Amino acid sequence: MTDEWRGWREAAQAALYGDEGFYRSPVRSPKGPAGHFRTSVHASPLFATAVAELLTGIARELDTGTVALVDVGAGRGELLSGVLDALAARPEGVDVTPYAVEVAARPPGLDPRIKWCAQPPAGVTGLLFANEWLDNVPVEVAEADAEGVPRYVRVRTSDGAERLGAEVTGADAAWLERWWPLSAPGERAEIGRPRDAAWAGAVGSLRAGLAVAVDYTHVRGGRPPFGTLTGFRDGHEVRPVPDGSCDLTAHVALDACAAAVARVRADVSCQLTDQRTALHRLGVGGDRPPLSLAATDPAGYVRALAAAGEAAELTARGGLGDFGWLLHRVGPPEGG
Repeated sequence: MTDEWRGWREAAQAALYGDEGFYRSPVRSPKGPAGHFRTSVHASPLFATAVAELLTGIARELDTGTVALVDVGAGRGELLSGVLDALAARPEGVDVTPYAVEVAARPPGLDPRIKWCAQPPAGVTGLLFANEWLDNVPVEVAEADAEGVPRYVRVRTSDGAERLGAEVTGADAAWLERWWPLSAPGERAEIGRPRDAAWAGAVGSLRAGLAVAVDYTHVRGGRPPFGTLTGFRDGHEVRPVPDGSCDLTAHVALDACAAAVARVRADVSCQLTDQRTALHRLGVGGDRPPLSLAATDPAGYVRALAAAGEAAELTARGGLGDFGWLLHRVGPPEGG
């Protein structure tokens, strides 16, 4: 790491994905992402069960018993392992080929059925699932100066100090104008063009099936005035410093990602909803079991009560339930 001033995109790319970056270095992050922040995957196995239900539904829709499950930003393979366990417990059989898309090295002891790769495989049929991936795709940060002119924010690697740089122009300026306009001095935005491109590419890798992005989100008309860039380390939110010592994350403009897919794939349908709604549709609810069950089946009551608590966390307002779910249905090519 150097002490030079950089744009946030370049600085975060090196800090997260460089040879000694947060996501690559086993010294900096020996437990993987789970050692620093808790996602829905880590909150409850019910999340993996819901993804298994989604995958099974896709197999039925496509009228095939063989489907791919592509986990983009797979961490240590926790979601894929959970889905495989959930599928094994289901009466109907689904032959699944699991792919973990991840920059870090394959962890030891992972189910040998899981294929480890750096990019989504091209031309597969099934479910592509990206849980908290896009928020870690580095982006430039812009801030309106004293005259209200958007300028790139430059950051110093060693301590996270910032200063304003050149005026935002070209495609970045057009993106801001369309998706996150700035005018008042001090207003900030994360310029989501790299995420738009990354998501459009991921959706484009599917031959047929469903692509789902799950992430912290906001939409035009409700953008936070000062941006969302932050850091996480050891389970705590910290000041974002691009020195490789912490996760660097910012909420995702999923509406812009959806439009990017529509520009290149007019045949792909789109839905943007929240996790609470999506999980309810997949059978995950937070209703407590009837108290009468405690008398007839005490152990079953305890299990049902624990599951209800986990479901409530996954669907909670003000928490995980507010995460955005962006879903794209991809049909098979004509004649195929």
